[in-house]
Amino acid sequence: MTAEMTQLHVSEAGEAKARVASLLLAYRHGNQQAFDDCLARDTTPEEARELVTALAWVANEAVRTAYRPDVADRVLRHLARRVPDEPGWVETDEEGAPDVAVLLEAVWRGDTEAVRGLVRATPDTTFVLGKLLYAVARLLPSVPRAELRRVLTDLRGERPPGLPGRRC
Repeated sequence: MTAEMTQLHVSEAGEAKARVASLLLAYRHGNQQAFDDCLARDTTPEEARELVTALAWVANEAVRTAYRPDVADRVLRHLARRVPDEPGWVETDEEGAPDVAVLLEAVWRGDTEAVRGLVRATPDTTFVLGKLLYAVARLLPSVPRAELRRVLTDLRGERPPGLPGRRC
């Protein structure tokens, strides 16, 4: 019975850490919807305590591996002074994302340096990806179906019917 209980606690701890990882990824990339989804509204006090414990564990590991012991507390004190006013708010840097039209034009011209520069200068690439996805969605209706099928097949790594296999 003790082994079963231990296995149950290990499984629950793993689930809590996975939930925390999802929450931190959403926060890190400014995805407010995913962040809100990770924080279930019907969380019990016990579940909230476990979530906070797992978050503290991840934060402690990050601080422990990133900073020397004498610097870690100074970094945490500095962060503690910068607490946002609104609970649950995820800071984003949407304004720092380049105009997706400029990025697409650079890709179209084949200007690799311009593309690299735009991506390097973007503090949060999540917004760039979102805008690119929107641009692709708008462009898709004008792509001939045969060409779209060819691209999708290529992306899936499949061989289109009737074509010889690829040589490596």
